[in-house]
Amino acid sequence: MTSSSLTLEPALADAVARARTAEPSAAAAQTALRLMDLTNLEETADRAAIEALCRRAVEGPEPVAAVCLYPPWVSLAKRLVMGTAVKVATVANFPEPNGTPAAVADEAAAAIADGADEVDVVMPHTAVRAGDVVTAAKIVAATRAACGSAVCLKVILETGAFDTVAPLTEACRIALDNGADFLKTSTGKIGPGASLEAAAVLLEATAAAPAVGVKISGGVRTVADAAAYLRLAEERHGPAYLAPATFRIGASSLLDDVGRWLQPEA
Repeated sequence: MTSSSLTLEPALADAVARARTAEPSAAAAQTALRLMDLTNLEETADRAAIEALCRRAVEGPEPVAAVCLYPPWVSLAKRLVMGTAVKVATVANFPEPNGTPAAVADEAAAAIADGADEVDVVMPHTAVRAGDVVTAAKIVAATRAACGSAVCLKVILETGAFDTVAPLTEACRIALDNGADFLKTSTGKIGPGASLEAAAVLLEATAAAPAVGVKISGGVRTVADAAAYLRLAEERHGPAYLAPATFRIGASSLLDDVGRWLQPEA
């Protein structure tokens, strides 16, 4: 599990310390499964890889929450998960957040036209850290407009790029003020990825907007990793928050460990 250089206020630091004591269990594995965005964001992914991803998404002990993949694969994934509860998520302004608001909105709109149910857009974190709130806000607002009210918007903050809490909190505020449905930790493309400290900041930011979700992404590989984040979220927002509408775990390899925990005994 990734640690962080973020220095938290005592109450949040204590919550993180308690979360680190969470034990992996079959119950945690089951919860992680139904909250999972099973992900393939490899540039080398081919049709066979996406077909395999979608099969795994629907054929386990129960379906995952969503599959997350690059825009060119959205229409294929939509056909493959049709008739199930699995959503199709894609990315925009990803992984390097260098697009203009208009270009990012067009990218999102094209993916939605292909059938995307959810869009994970990368906020320009370099701009936020430089104090450029306007650029970051325009990206989120433009993507929100492209998504309309029917498509879920997750805003990737790239929390590992922040070494102090104040600008990360500001990034959360920008996302919330401009229509985010979820705050998401990371692209998973740069290190460090998700951390309990960063997750605590995101969960605190959503305290006044409990309908807004949090997605943990970047380095969650085992049920032990997931259990800590589940405990942290449940302690801050209550057990009802651990639902696909408000909490997700983005992962590519977590499903393997979940399967080991849920495999029936011989």
